[in-house]
Amino acid sequence: MKEIAKDLLEIQAVKLSPNEPFTWASGIKSPIYCDNRLTISYPKIRTAIAKGIAELIRENYPEVEVIAGTATAGIPHAAWIAAELDLPLVYVRSKPKDHGRSKQIEGVLQPGAKTVVIDDLLSTGGSVLKAVQAAQHEGADVLGVGAIFSYQLQAIVDNFKQAELSYFTLTNYSELLEAAVEANYISTAERAVLEKWRHDPENWSAKD
Repeated sequence: MKEIAKDLLEIQAVKLSPNEPFTWASGIKSPIYCDNRLTISYPKIRTAIAKGIAELIRENYPEVEVIAGTATAGIPHAAWIAAELDLPLVYVRSKPKDHGRSKQIEGVLQPGAKTVVIDDLLSTGGSVLKAVQAAQHEGADVLGVGAIFSYQLQAIVDNFKQAELSYFTLTNYSELLEAAVEANYISTAERAVLEKWRHDPENWSAKD
């Protein structure tokens, strides 16, 4: 949905800087910075996100029984999506609690429950797939993963293929660049530079 991409640009949840790239925690130089947590402060945008993802879940996973949010950014969106679908909600901690029963899943997750896991952002898929494994360890039948945005990196395709799991996003890097050009946020030349990054982020340089 390009409309959501436009919203992310408008509230500066996404920033594009091809000439002064950001540095990710992994050390990768990136011309894009995405903070979808900002969307929770905008009622119209967060509602559009919840309705959009809920509709995609209805289309792709009609048998879903539980919505699971990933800690922490996926939790609020998962809650609104679960409300939209009138389904139970659970959330997955990044690691088990260090006290009590050492639970990693909060809420009621019945064994065999058909579950869709929600995150806010997909880069390589590594963190959300750990949440999937935690849910599976608790007996969930994970149908797939949904998120607001994907960088469309090859790494996520490879990681989900290895996990034998499907995923979807409401919008993505390509739609974002298209929306950014239309809004005169970037030039067509800058778009070409930004597009190269997605195909080889480890070796990308704005000067190439």
